[in-house]
Amino acid sequence: MKTRTRFAPSPTGYMHIGNLRTALYEYLIAKSDGGDFILRIEDTDQKRYVEGATDIIYKTLKRVGMNWDEGPDIGGNYGPYVQSERKPLYAEYAHKLVELGGAHYCFCAQKEEGKETDEDTPEAHIKLKDPCKHIPLDEAKARISAGEPFVVRQNINKKGTSIFHDVVYGDIEIDYDELDEGVLLKSDGLPTYNFANVIDDHLMQITHVVRGNEYISSTPKYNLIYEAFGWTPPVYVHVPPVMKDAQHKLSKRNGDASFQDLVAKGYLPEAILNYIALLGWNPGDEREIFSLQELEKCFSSDRLNKSPAIFDITKLTWMNGCYIRNLSAEEFHKLAMSYYADLPQSIDFAALSAVLQPRIDTLAQIPEETAFLAEVPEYANELYLNKKMKTDMDIALKALCLVLPILENTEVWTNENLFETLKSVAMDNMMKNGQILYPVRIALSGKETTPGGATELACVLGKTETLKRVRKAIEKLS
Repeated sequence: MKTRTRFAPSPTGYMHIGNLRTALYEYLIAKSDGGDFILRIEDTDQKRYVEGATDIIYKTLKRVGMNWDEGPDIGGNYGPYVQSERKPLYAEYAHKLVELGGAHYCFCAQKEEGKETDEDTPEAHIKLKDPCKHIPLDEAKARISAGEPFVVRQNINKKGTSIFHDVVYGDIEIDYDELDEGVLLKSDGLPTYNFANVIDDHLMQITHVVRGNEYISSTPKYNLIYEAFGWTPPVYVHVPPVMKDAQHKLSKRNGDASFQDLVAKGYLPEAILNYIALLGWNPGDEREIFSLQELEKCFSSDRLNKSPAIFDITKLTWMNGCYIRNLSAEEFHKLAMSYYADLPQSIDFAALSAVLQPRIDTLAQIPEETAFLAEVPEYANELYLNKKMKTDMDIALKALCLVLPILENTEVWTNENLFETLKSVAMDNMMKNGQILYPVRIALSGKETTPGGATELACVLGKTETLKRVRKAIEKLS
């Protein structure tokens, strides 16, 4: 049977890093085996629905290159691919399950313990001895025909232990006595998560299901539904959570970064995807940098880890820097241009991009690194003191006075020519290169550290602005 996986997010906001990792593993399981990757939108929880969130899902997956083979926007043979559009199907199968003895009609669920119990989250387990379970089927149908509200609740009739296999955790045993008889079809006719996934996964011929390990305890309930209908369960791949630290899960609710947040902070989508692939999976060797196409070729679900992975922003930043440096000069310049909006138009932006690309790790570092190009910040003359360069304020003043007329008469304004020119100034005056270059760099930037050297900054600023800043520095030191 052809491998078929599905990513089934709820449209509730931005793309959480954990959700994107689940999508990636689903995608890689399918593509590494020549299978199909399906996108399904689970929007039955209307309380959490966020307008525009479905478009965010589309844009995020496309932005990282995870194109789906079937989905709401492109169709397929197993649609519709939006759960709210499949509502009649769930009612049909819920009633069938009652007839098969796998569920019963419940008329008291929404009054239980003073709150609704037909929520569609795996944590919504309420242990109860439902008196409705013993209502004869004919009587229950009559009450429904009379218009009485009801839900469909699962029957857990088995005793002993449920045993099932998981790709990550191996064979798992759970006592049937630990399972609650949860709601499958809510009073509004919409399914809970537990029921809709089973029905949709079967009808869409899904062969592998990747989800968080918090759903392990619910898996026997899914299997009972498969068994009642005589269907074959999928291959289960439960993955541990992505952690903020040893105690806390990564969570957008707690202010942790989403995919969109990371992109806004200057991280490249390709780098983010590469990094999250390694949050719970390893290739079996020392490699760390993978394109999506390379992941498709080498991914194997048997190398997924049981242990939770801690999201390390330092490691992601390092990896993002690798991706930035691997871009072509044209690609980097195109990305960087949107960060140059507040800089003077007289700047040589191509030269600036050439200076920045080898030296930054995120695009968001650009504004801070380049602010001095708009205006030299206020700085103390003591900044010219540098033991390593053997400079002080007197040497700095001498260097700038020597350099100014040379620069005024320099016609070829390139980094190579300017560097050789300033080296000649140092040699002609029996000074070290640093005693010339360091004061010039301070004069041009007003900063102790800069993304480029003196002559690189001169090329970025252009001749007119360079001379202006050198003259101002001479006045400041005089």
